Amino acid sequence: MPVIPKLFDQPTSPSPTAPVTVRPHPKPPKPLLRLELRDLSDAGAKIFLKHIDASTAVSEAVNGVISHLYSPQATIPPTRSVTLILRAMDGVAYTTGKDIDDDHKEIHFSTRYIEQISTERQKAEMLGVLRHEMVHCYQWNGMGTAPGGLVEGIADWVRLRNGMAPPHWKKEAGGDWDAGYQHTGYFLEWLEQRCGAGTVMGVNERLRNKKYEEKEFWKACCGESVGTLWKEYCKTLGGDEDKDEEKAEQATEKNAEQDTEKKVEQDAEKDAGAEESKPEDDQTASEDGKDTPRTSEDTQRSNDGPGTYAEAAAGASATPQSS
Repeated sequence: MPVIPKLFDQPTSPSPTAPVTVRPHPKPPKPLLRLELRDLSDAGAKIFLKHIDASTAVSEAVNGVISHLYSPQATIPPTRSVTLILRAMDGVAYTTGKDIDDDHKEIHFSTRYIEQISTERQKAEMLGVLRHEMVHCYQWNGMGTAPGGLVEGIADWVRLRNGMAPPHWKKEAGGDWDAGYQHTGYFLEWLEQRCGAGTVMGVNERLRNKKYEEKEFWKACCGESVGTLWKEYCKTLGGDEDKDEEKAEQATEKNAEQDTEKKVEQDAEKDAGAEESKPEDDQTASEDGKDTPRTSEDTQRSNDGPGTYAEAAAGASATPQSS
């Protein structure tokens, strides 16, 4: 009868064919989830309830955010509850913390916006918006100092990573890197490919407990300035940031020349006005070379002179000049 080896007699080294262990996702938090409907008869609210199982959708949104922004060892914001509020309002959606306790978040979702989504896109768009807003419940923001465009770009990057990008999104060259939303989201996705997996996770982590200082921040995250990285990204899309900068410089120079010409014209007008307001020289000598006494009319004209000149000069200096 074969002898079965004891547990401590088993080899402890893994076999060469052992599968590679996949890094586990962090354990998702379990906040209290609420749904609030301001008006059950609202058409947008009815569309939401028709397509979305709120309990499942909100829970999956939390998990989808945490898995892309946090490693197992990372510190996750202590959000204790998330309330999804469906109500009639302008815009699309926004996220805020309660005044008494910022750990309790509220996602306000416009039923007016839901109502105007095309029928074939209703469910996908609502889930995509919810995923974006859930990022704001669980992301760091450099103690309130991170650029708004970066904050919104991270939210759309998570939506993009979750396969929820709407068909109208596209990569764009030019403009500012922190214009926000998908514009910045696609840039972050490019950084994830260029600098390695986990780059955006690192960007979020660096915003946890220190203020955002652009030069230092991007050197630490990606080894280069964000301006250099943005130029490189734009070139991959066929854009030419150098030409854009050259055009901007030329426009600046042209404006400066126009301002100079305008100032010269204004100065000329001021000098002309001052010359016109200057009193005529008093006639101080007669034909025989002797002094002629000044009359009271001459004295009055002389006294009026300086005052009139000052007013003209003041009027000329008050002429608007381009900055």
